[in-house]
Amino acid sequence: MADAERFTGDEHDHDHCVADALAAAEVVCRQRGARLTDLRRQVLELIWESHAPIGAYELIDKLSRARESDGEGGRVAPPTVYRALEFLIEQGLVHRIESRNAFVGCAQPEHPHRGYFLICETCGVAHELGGGALDANLRATARDMGFEIRRITIEVAGRCPACCRAGTDARPRPPHAGEHA
Repeated sequence: MADAERFTGDEHDHDHCVADALAAAEVVCRQRGARLTDLRRQVLELIWESHAPIGAYELIDKLSRARESDGEGGRVAPPTVYRALEFLIEQGLVHRIESRNAFVGCAQPEHPHRGYFLICETCGVAHELGGGALDANLRATARDMGFEIRRITIEVAGRCPACCRAGTDARPRPPHAGEHA
């Protein structure tokens, strides 16, 4: 499938990708001896509901509503969600989108890597790029210059193919249903 098709969700089965992400998370955690608790799994599933970055407070609201509908009641405390996010990041199951202070699911958690993203300013969908050659080039250039890299963040803002085709401008709107990076 071409990058543009993956970005826009053409021929995308969102339920299948969420199920695949959760199954991959189970395998990764089991292999690493890490516990994917029910809460961590719920947070991961909420992150994968959309392919647009989601903030911690939106996760808190969604998790609180889900627990209410299950009869568990009570608002989820922010530290609870932040601890779950910390675990998910440490295990490579999600990436933090720095420019949005938000989180997206990682499509390849079994391969530790740095996430580079194309982010649509119109619909909010984030597409993770493979950073192999880019990462190697950045590291080699820094090494040649004697520069010690502490952190690399690459987030490219623009418009996705679907928003370009639709001729929409940069006004935010809800993400396209079921779109996937």
